[in-house]
This record gives sequence, C-alpha cells and structure tokens, in this order.
Amino acid sequence: MARLLTGIEAARAKREELQKRIERLRAQGTVPTVGLIRVGEKPDDIQYETAAAKLFERLGIRLEKRVFAEDVEAKRLLLEIERMNRDETVHGIMMFRPLPRRLNEEALVNAIAPHKDIDGMTNASLAGVFLNSGTGFAPCTAEACMELLDYYGIDPRGKRAVVVGRSQVIGRPVAMMLMHQNATVTICHSQTAELWKLCREADILVAAVGKARMIDASCIGNGATVIDVGINVMPDGSVVGDVDFDSVFPVAEAISPVPRGVGSLTTTILAAHIVKAAEERNE
Repeated sequence: MARLLTGIEAARAKREELQKRIERLRAQGTVPTVGLIRVGEKPDDIQYETAAAKLFERLGIRLEKRVFAEDVEAKRLLLEIERMNRDETVHGIMMFRPLPRRLNEEALVNAIAPHKDIDGMTNASLAGVFLNSGTGFAPCTAEACMELLDYYGIDPRGKRAVVVGRSQVIGRPVAMMLMHQNATVTICHSQTAELWKLCREADILVAAVGKARMIDASCIGNGATVIDVGINVMPDGSVVGDVDFDSVFPVAEAISPVPRGVGSLTTTILAAHIVKAAEERNE
C-alpha cells in the first residue's frame, strides 16, 4: 500500500516559512503585491482566483485585480501589462490562460517583464528553467511537483524518471527540473508506443497528460513514486487525476492523490514566487 504524498502537508510547511519572510518585508516597508489579469468569467479561472485570493489575504500579500470583458482589445491588455511592468509596487504579474483565440496570446504573455513573471509563462522564464540559470520563475505546477518530492525526502538523484506529458506548462519544465537534480529522464506522451513498458521502468513517474485515469497498475513498477498532476472533471462532477488511483495505490511505493495532491501546493508556490520577487526588488 502506497505512502500518500499530500500537497496540503507540504503547503502548510511552506506557508509557515513564507509568513516569516513576508513579516520581514513588511517591517522594511514593502507589501508583496501581485497584479492579476483575467479576461472573461470562466468558472475555472474564478475558482482558482478565489482560492489564491484567500491565501494571499491570509499571508499578507496584496492582490491588485484587473478583469476585462471577453471582447477586450489586445491593445487594452497590453497597456495594462505595461502599466504593471512599470509599477514598482507590483512585484509579480499573472494572467489567466488560455486567452480568447482572436488574441495573440504568445505576444501578450511575452510582454510581461521576466522578473515579474511569477507564473513562469514567458519564453525568458522557460529558458531559465531549461538552462538551469536561476533566472526567472518556473511554472508553478511543475515546481509544485519538485517541492512535493523534496518535502517527502524523495531524492531524484540517480533515479529513472518518466514524465508522461510534453506541455510547456508542466511536462517539459518538470522533466528539465528532474534532470537538473540528476535524474535520468524520459519524456513520453499519449502517442508513445508501448507506453506502459517505459512507465514500468520509472522510479519516479509524473503523469501530466490530461487524460482521466490513463495510468493504471500495469504501468507501475516496483518501488515507484507516482506524482499525479492531472485535473479531470468527470460527468458526475467528481475530480480525478491522470492516474487510476484505486488500482495504483496498492502497488506503488508512494503516490500523490487528486484532489489534495499537487494542486493543493500550486497556489502556495505562486505566493512563494511573489515573495521572492519582492525580496529581489528590495535587494
């Protein structure tokens, strides 16, 4: 029976550390501040925004929110991004994606100043992850995977890691982060031939393919740690991961659940990025 890797535990420990750092910043006259840009009223965006806002308020992070109608012009969004870039009291910027298709999302995302890109969206931030240069911020969910491993004392060094998923938001950056910690990494995806064979070789398996319960017990080798990044809403309203938890739980060494796993830690990582950006601005 697997050890449960709950994000709630890791998030609680991280928040205690952040609280002390925020208190130091406030004593120096700095209130960590995030500028949030949302287009439209998508339920998923609002749900995440609400959860983040509650955490920010609890920690003492100021939220400056800008909400635009679905038909907003790109020029208006660009002006707001540029204003936040110039505003020295705003330490980080996040913008909900995907944007409406008529907008050039890549251009708007890359208009965010790299040192304020707390959600790891820009090309400059991703370059920092791939080059391991220490510049910019990693995508929050990818970093949450690494934070979860670290909290539970699972060292990737020398391990065989398999990442199922190749998105720029999770799959590719988490693969690079694992490699930087000296794991030997294989990136797979939904079109990989005999996927189950490669997965069974993994000491650490990260499932980030976006397909409900795709990874089952046949994909799990002895002693495997399974990090499930998937968030899939089923017809009955329940939320499940990319891993078939019921079949994998008895055979894995450790597994993160969905919900209460990686997702529980993601907003805390976002808060950590805001705090770090404020600290670097002070320095």
